[in-house]
Amino acid sequence: MELAVECQKRAEGSKPNALRRSGLIPAVLYGHKGSESISLTIKAKTVEHLLKKHVVNNALIDLSIPELSWSGKTLLREVQVHPWKGFPYHLSFFSVATQDSLEVELSLRFVGEAIGVKLESGMLETVLTQIAVKCKPDSIPDAIEVDVSNLKVGDALHIHELVLPPGAEALGDPTQVVVTVLGTKASAEEIAEEEAAAAAAAV
Repeated sequence: MELAVECQKRAEGSKPNALRRSGLIPAVLYGHKGSESISLTIKAKTVEHLLKKHVVNNALIDLSIPELSWSGKTLLREVQVHPWKGFPYHLSFFSVATQDSLEVELSLRFVGEAIGVKLESGMLETVLTQIAVKCKPDSIPDAIEVDVSNLKVGDALHIHELVLPPGAEALGDPTQVVVTVLGTKASAEEIAEEEAAAAAAAV
C-alpha cells in the first residue's frame, strides 16, 4: 500500500532542535537528481502516521514538495531515533524514479500448518522474519508468503527455496535456513521409549 506524504523545504539556517520543538521533523531526499540532496521538514504527526504504516526499506511512499513543484515515489531509507527518548528525529527518503531495481527488506508471512507440528508433535522454529530482495520499483510485494504445510520434523526451508514474485531476486546466502520444524522433548522421549521397547521385544 502506498502512502502520500507532503514535505516542506527546510528554511536556510533553521536549527533541528527548534524545528522539533515546533512540531516538525528534519528530513532529506536523495536520488532525485544525481548526488544532489534536498533538506526538508515533515510534520511530526505525519511521521507518526507514516511509521505506523511503513517500515524502512519495504514500501513506496508518494512524496511531494509543493514549494519545489516536485513529487515522486520514494523509499524511506532511514529513520534516526533519539537514543533514550525513543522518538524519531530525522528521516531519509530516496527517490526511485530513475532506478531500474531496488533492494528492499520484505517481511515473511508464514502460512499453513506443518505436518511436523500437526502430526509429529514438533515445533515450528522461524529463523528469519524478513529477507532482502531485489525487485523493480513498481512491483514491490507487501510480503513474501512461505508455505510450511509440507514440513516434517527435521525439515527446513532455505532462502533459495522460497517462491518469490516474478522479477524478484532474494539477496544474501541462498543456503540460509528460513524456517524449520524441531522435535519437541516429548516426541524425543516417545521415540526413545519406542526404540527401547523394540529392543526389549527383540531380546
